[in-house]
Amino acid sequence: MNAEKLPASTAPLRRGRLGLWFAVLACVGALLFAASLAGALAGLPAPVAVSLRWAGFTAFLPFAFRRRSLLLWTFFAMFVGAAWGVDQPGAATQSRFLADIFLRLIRMIVAPLIFGGIVTGIAGHGELRSVGRVALKAILFFEAVTTVGLVLGAVAIDWTQAGAGVTLPAAVQAAAPTGHPETWQQILVHIFPENIAQAVALGQILQVAVFALFFGAALAMLPEPKRAPLTTVLQAMTETIFGMTRMIMFTAPVAAGAAMACTVGSMGLVTLLPLLKLAATCYGALVVFVVGVFVPILFFSGVPLRRFFALVSEPTALGFATTSSEAALPLAMERMEQLGVPRWIVSFVVPTGYSFNLTGSTLYLAMAALFAAQAGGLHLTVAQQVVLLATLALSSKGIAGVPRATLVVLLGVAGSFQIPAAAVFMLLGVDTLMDMGRTGLNVLGNCMAAAVVARWEGEWNDASAKSESLSTDVAG
Repeated sequence: MNAEKLPASTAPLRRGRLGLWFAVLACVGALLFAASLAGALAGLPAPVAVSLRWAGFTAFLPFAFRRRSLLLWTFFAMFVGAAWGVDQPGAATQSRFLADIFLRLIRMIVAPLIFGGIVTGIAGHGELRSVGRVALKAILFFEAVTTVGLVLGAVAIDWTQAGAGVTLPAAVQAAAPTGHPETWQQILVHIFPENIAQAVALGQILQVAVFALFFGAALAMLPEPKRAPLTTVLQAMTETIFGMTRMIMFTAPVAAGAAMACTVGSMGLVTLLPLLKLAATCYGALVVFVVGVFVPILFFSGVPLRRFFALVSEPTALGFATTSSEAALPLAMERMEQLGVPRWIVSFVVPTGYSFNLTGSTLYLAMAALFAAQAGGLHLTVAQQVVLLATLALSSKGIAGVPRATLVVLLGVAGSFQIPAAAVFMLLGVDTLMDMGRTGLNVLGNCMAAAVVARWEGEWNDASAKSESLSTDVAG
């Protein structure tokens, strides 16, 4: 009898020992990778450093596959991609197509996901006045947080003086970003779609959200017998799109690794050294912003901090790796719904934040503008900096989806403040590196906005949150 029970009782012990061995292998892999970096700096022959690096990755691989974590796989793929970009830059630059395929798959599902989530939420909610309250609270929250981001970026660069003493190149070989900042009238007009099919085709998610708001409100005013069939169909469609999202997310680590390999392979790591102080200032400010602004807001709003950061870690890492907020949008919406935020609030607040709540981009804009002024030898007074920040706050609205959007805004503002264009073009060399951080913060900020607005509105799905917590505990 006891002999029959022995295998079952020892199974957890065996799994524990196996997990311990995998953890040891992971530590060995990390040490080998660190040794390869230290050896490269110490003059170790390149073949030896490369061998150590890839041996470390091989040792870490069993641990990564055992954990079955999208976050862990994404970061592992990023490190592998970066190493590939250093070791084989020519081949690495050809891998961009993998990331492009992933982004196409994401863009394929974004519009129907937003439309279905907003329409079914409003039609099933019934209380149309709450939609207006949520919109007002979201816009006010967006403006407050992005203003804090602008001020923090300015304070950080004024403190480090990263641009002081930087020598401007005689000529900067870079193509000027296309486009120009829009006026506030153009931004307001651009919110409303004139052709919903065109809005979907061009990926104008805010226009899709506005159309869905009107459609959902009109559907909610219909009698129940007429409303129910269409609502049922849209609910089934939305659930199906979420199922497609989970399928597509399995390819996210491959896309993240390919994007990193292409970035490192094309620009190299040596080109970042002259602007390393600016990059360090940027990431330091991003950390301060999360700890000093995001965490207190979440805490006083009653959002569970531990569960929030556990759920947003994967979409934030995905945005960081791909430098695309759009790539993380479906996963971010799904994670916020798992947290307990109603789907209709998630579907409205998160896409709207892509135009009005780019916290990472606004922080970087203030920092980059003052860096360019310092590099150009300009000494702006406090009053001039306030005017500059106000101009950036207005110009930065509606820049989502514009290639090199922050540089477009900077070039448009630079002329008004006598900031040399050459100083702005210098940022091209390090823009991709800092774009990772600011995109990750954009994703995190939009997730936070959805959670906070839901708490303020008193719309929190505790049953969904408890169910997700239980499933997480069982999986663990």
